[in-house]
Amino acid sequence: MIVVSPLSQTEPPRDCGLCPRLVELRHRCQADHPDWWNAPVPAFGDAQAWLGIVGLAPGMHGAHRTGRPFTGDYAGDLLFATLAKFGLSRGRYDARIDDGLTLEGVIIVNSVKCLPPQNKPTPQEINTCRRFLSAQLQALPQLRVFIALGRIAHDSFLRHLGLRAAQFPFGHNARHDLGEGRVLIDSYHCSRYNTNTGRLTAEMFEAVFAAAIAETSA
Repeated sequence: MIVVSPLSQTEPPRDCGLCPRLVELRHRCQADHPDWWNAPVPAFGDAQAWLGIVGLAPGMHGAHRTGRPFTGDYAGDLLFATLAKFGLSRGRYDARIDDGLTLEGVIIVNSVKCLPPQNKPTPQEINTCRRFLSAQLQALPQLRVFIALGRIAHDSFLRHLGLRAAQFPFGHNARHDLGEGRVLIDSYHCSRYNTNTGRLTAEMFEAVFAAAIAETSA
């Protein structure tokens, strides 16, 4: 499956070699699952988006397998159901890259483009991959509202802006005024672990998107 990113000029090459640990894992997956995507996962969404969702990294059985952010695992089930509920997508999410789903006014970019072991990128890997996050956010000057899914995404996004994370404490549904009309809203990550433990409910997640939409009429 060929994936065309709305930000193709800012994407890393499929054989990106910047992070040795992630490259090693990618090569193991290529050997074990040659029919998977097995490459850096491109951004997905609307090139004219007003809302930017900043994720963490591809999941083993989700984006790393399918090639589209949050597609094919539980986190995607919750995220895309929420986007649909708020009218931010078109078509039916069917956990496949060829399901025809599109996003309306929204784009998803990840802090780390490649699958990390145990879903835990190192600080060096996060810093190394920020060049792609920054390039993509800079290519989307119309973005005004951002949702960070988890603390790592929150911190990496702020560092992209040259801001100190300590000045903007992470907290679920916390709102941060970044100046120049930009707003960051935090959310716990929509992972199965967070929902199974009750740290994040569907209602809590929906409240974040309701807050984001409210910013458009503020």
